[in-house]
This record gives sequence, C-alpha cells and structure tokens, in this order.
Amino acid sequence: MTEDLHITGDDDADALLTHDPLALLIGMLLDQQVAMETAFSGPRKLADRLGGLDVHRLATMDPDELTEVCRTPPAVHRYPGSMAGRIQSLCAAIVADYDGDAAAIWTRGEPDGPEVLRRLKALPGFGAQKAQIFLALLGKQRGLAAPGWREAAGAYGEEGAYRSVADIVDAGSLTKVRETKRAAKAAAKAAKG
Repeated sequence: MTEDLHITGDDDADALLTHDPLALLIGMLLDQQVAMETAFSGPRKLADRLGGLDVHRLATMDPDELTEVCRTPPAVHRYPGSMAGRIQSLCAAIVADYDGDAAAIWTRGEPDGPEVLRRLKALPGFGAQKAQIFLALLGKQRGLAAPGWREAAGAYGEEGAYRSVADIVDAGSLTKVRETKRAAKAAAKAAKG
C-alpha cells in the first residue's frame, strides 16, 4: 500500500513509519504511557541517532549504549531504559524468528488474520491488545488483506471505529481517537465508583 501514514504530525517521522516495517513495529512497541505522537516519533529519533534502523545492530548493541541513545534529549520514551531493553528484545526476536525481516511477521507464508495476530502476540512487548491494534493498523492502513484480519483485530478492526492509532489518518481522526479514549477512561473510572 502506498498511502502515507499520518500519525506523528512530523513528515519525516511519518515517512519512516510508512516505508519501514521495523520502524512501525518499534513505534507500536513504544505506544504506552506516552502520547501516540511521541511513541511513533521514537523510531525516527533512533534512526537519526544511529544512522538508520538496522534490526541486527539493535538486537546486538551494548544495552547501556542503546539506553543512552534512548535517553538522549529529546528522549525516545519517558522510560528510556526499559524501552531500550524492549526494543532490543523485539529486534532479537525478529532476527531469530524472521531472519531480520520485520514484514515477514505478516507476509511470510500468506498467513490469515488469526495467524498474524498469533505471531504479533508472540513478540516481546506485544500483549493481546497491542497485537490487535497493530493488526488493525496493518489492515486499515497498510493494505494487509489476510482473511479474517478484522475479526482477529476485534473491536479495533471495526470499520468507522476511532479506537486506536489504526484509525488515525489526519488531525480530525486523531481528535476522534482521543475523544474515544477519554470516554472509555471516564466510563472505566465511573464503573469503579
């Protein structure tokens, strides 16, 4: 799929996400406890500081060196040490299981939606929800045509839903996603009483 992603508000960061599957996976990995734009801008910061994103280099870098790269202002994430470790674990898994080809997670062997979800959930740092959101992002914006991807993505795969990064295509959709998230948090808080 050739349509550009519009997640971060930064053309260079979005171009990297659009064209580099590893960058997109790392952005999704970083998408916790920070704004989506911050998380998905992280791969660009790494690429700028390291002269590109090389899955083999990231998998084998000295952990302290990678932490320092993540910590350098502006930091890649608010928790640079733990996220550096997660990035390294993710890259090591991609090297070990997919010969360093991040896109192979959703392309190797023409997998169906449930299989892509299983593969994503097996990645370090990807729980069930993160895997479903990423699967929805692949289906809605990256042209994944795996049978059953919408069902495997659950509510995140629904057409017209504004639940996650999978639904952000411009500033208006970003606002709708934020409103949906705020409403869900308020409902959860009210339910706790």
